[in-house]
Parts: sequence; structure tokens; C-alpha cells
Amino acid sequence: MPFRQRLAAVKEFSTGTERLRDAGGPVTAFTVGPRWLMPPMVLATSPEAIRDVLAVKDASVDKTTIVFDEMRRIIGSNLADLPFEPWKPRRRTLQPVFTKQRVNEFGGHMAQAAQSVLDGWRPGSVVDLDTECRALTLRALGRSVLGLDLEQRADEVAEPLRIALSYAIARATRPVRAPRWLPTPARRRAREASAKLHRLTEEILRDCRADPARVAPLVRSLIAAQDPETGARLTDREICDELIIFMFAGHDTTATTLTYALWSLGRHPQYQERVAKEVAALPDRPLTPDDIPALGFTVQVVREALRLCPPAPTGTRMATRDVEVAGYLVPEGTMLVVGRMAVQRDPALWEDPLRFDPDRFSPEKFKAMNRWQYLPFGGGPRSCIGDHFAMLEVTLALAAIIRAAEVQSLAEEFPLALHFTMIAGGPIRARVRPRSAPGSVPEPISLPH
Repeated sequence: MPFRQRLAAVKEFSTGTERLRDAGGPVTAFTVGPRWLMPPMVLATSPEAIRDVLAVKDASVDKTTIVFDEMRRIIGSNLADLPFEPWKPRRRTLQPVFTKQRVNEFGGHMAQAAQSVLDGWRPGSVVDLDTECRALTLRALGRSVLGLDLEQRADEVAEPLRIALSYAIARATRPVRAPRWLPTPARRRAREASAKLHRLTEEILRDCRADPARVAPLVRSLIAAQDPETGARLTDREICDELIIFMFAGHDTTATTLTYALWSLGRHPQYQERVAKEVAALPDRPLTPDDIPALGFTVQVVREALRLCPPAPTGTRMATRDVEVAGYLVPEGTMLVVGRMAVQRDPALWEDPLRFDPDRFSPEKFKAMNRWQYLPFGGGPRSCIGDHFAMLEVTLALAAIIRAAEVQSLAEEFPLALHFTMIAGGPIRARVRPRSAPGSVPEPISLPH
């Protein structure tokens, strides 16, 4: 592959890994510059190769790549970007915060947030699903997790996160980078965005401590969290750093998955009707986390959306010593790239891989699936600690919306863009109408009460 195509594939991080896979195979070695500028890279796009990268339980494959270095410098050290040694005590401390039982406490406001979005939809109107889903997840996250109305302060969350993380990924994928001491406009904007995020999280933490009655389950859990081995608690700075990454995951990535799922159902009415029928069988009241076991097909829809549009299409690690990847020797100092999107769309692993088909994830098929061919939340010791929260949020939101509204997608394609994770690359327009009426009466679309 010519150098320019290699460089473009690395920068794209989504379909680019599929082109590299097709050009080089399931374990692909390549370079995008001299070693003193950019380390040699190995792309893993087979289940075996990805397992050998992600299942490592020591520091031999670590989060010390330029991607995570830039991320730590801009938004702080958190569970997602810490190197192995400092990550171990942080994971021990936070693991009890994200048990299934505890996470269910965070999902209590999803139905109310969905209702607030549906109240703004008029029968037959055209909405931008991406904008609506971002508003929904911001409301749910603020009310049920952080204890404040984030929607009123969206300018302090969404745009600063996008600026800071876009800067980090842009620097990481550029072979030639300006020195860190050089005050470029991009660096100034990223630092200002980071400062805004930290001021917001410091305020959230301060207000929770000042008001014991304030409902903010995640914040209070982080304040109370202790390392079970040492008894150490998180510092205020560590709590704020974790709140920032949780706001990013709970808002940005969750909204993208929900948008893609709704767009897909809007193009496949037969699957939309199955979701509607499933949720209609539940009692006539707002949905709760306890309803998830009865929403099996809705969960399949979410899983298929995550297969085709994983919010994190790739991941990187650094080989800190010689390691073996699917039978190949990878030298120390090589950047390992996990082609998550490439393996989840690989025609060698999936029949008609670009077709939206939730039945791929029927209980029988899901159980028989290779663990390492489907990994929207990663795998191994450093898999996403918030995977249950993400699935809970998207499933409840999707079920609540389809229970009340019929969605007809107006676009044949779902444009993709990348800042740090994958997002919609433009408006995702859809026509909406009440599920129980033909859509001619100008009344809000309402959920059952």
C-alpha cells in the first residue's frame, strides 16, 4: 500500500483498518514514518490476534502509546488511559462502583429523559436523531448520575469534550508534531476546553459535599470508593478526572449507539415492529432497569448497532517487550492497533457483514460466537468498566422511544466522523409519528404514564 494510503488509513481509524486488513491480512505490520517520528505498527484484525493483545495481564502490552499520552495530558489520568501499574489500584477501587446492582441505580432517569425528548416531537415532523439522542443522554446522565441539569450547561460538556479529545487524536496520528512548548491555537483551545471540564467537575464535587441530600449516585460512589487492599481513597483530582471520562462515555458514545440503532430501525420496519411488540407486552408504566430481562430482542438490536458502529473503532497498546501475536513475533517498541471495527465487519467471520441483522445475536448464536470477534467494549482485564451502564442506558432509551413513536429514516447512509470516538458525520434525519395514531393530530408524542 502506498505511503499516502497508509497514512490516510491510520488517520481514519474506522474503515481505514478494514483497508489495511484487506491489504495485509489479519496481522498487518506497517510504518507511517521513520522510527524516531512514529513507532512501527502492527494491526490485529483476527480474533486470535486481538486476544493476544487484549488478554495480557501484565505491563508487556501497555497503554503507553502516544494516543494515551496525549489523552492524559489534555483531560487527565483516568481508568481509560492510565498505564498498567497505576491502573491496577484505580481499577480495584472503582470496580465495586460499577457492579450490575450499583449501575442499576444510575439508570433510573432514562425513561423520564426519553419522555422529555418525545414531548418535543410533533406528529409527522422531521427530527435529527443525533441531536435528539445527545439531548436525551445528557439529560439522563445529569439527572441520575451527576446530580445536576447538564442540558442547561451543555456548552460546558459536549463541545469542550470534542475539542479536547479531537486535539489528542489529531496529535497522536500526525507523524510530525509541533513541540509541546509551542503555543499553537489548537493547543490553546484544547487547554481551555480541559480547564472548562475540570471547573465543572470540581463544582459538581464541591456541591455534592456541601449538600448531603443531593441525588448524585455516581459522584457519591466515587467519594466513598476505597482500594480494598490499601484502604486508599481517590483524591479530588482523581475523582474529577474519572467524572470527565464518564461524562464522555455516558453522553457521547451512548448517544452515537442510540442514534445508529434508531436509524437502523427506521430503515428496517420489520425489526422496529418486533421491538414495539416486545415493549408493548410490558406494564403500562415508565420502563426501569428491572424490565431489561423482558427486552431480549431490543438488546439484540443494540448489540447489532454496536457491531456495525462501535463508538471506539480501534484501540492502541505499546509492546514494552517482545510479544507474540497470532504466531508472529512483535518486537519491543511496536505500537499494537486493535482493529475492532475491522473484525466486527470481517466477511470471513460474518455472513453479509454490512447488513443490519439483530438475529445474529439470538441467544443461541451469541453463545456460540467467538469471544474475540465481537468486542464493542474491548476485552481482557482492561475491558470497559461501564459496559453494563452503556447497555442499560441504550436499551431503555431505545425501548421507550419505539414504544411511543414510529421512526422512519430519511437517509440511506449513516455518515461517520471521528474526533476521539466515532460519531455521526452529519444530521441523521427521520420522520416521527405516534405509534398509536396515523400522525395527523398535532399533539406531543407521549409515553405511557
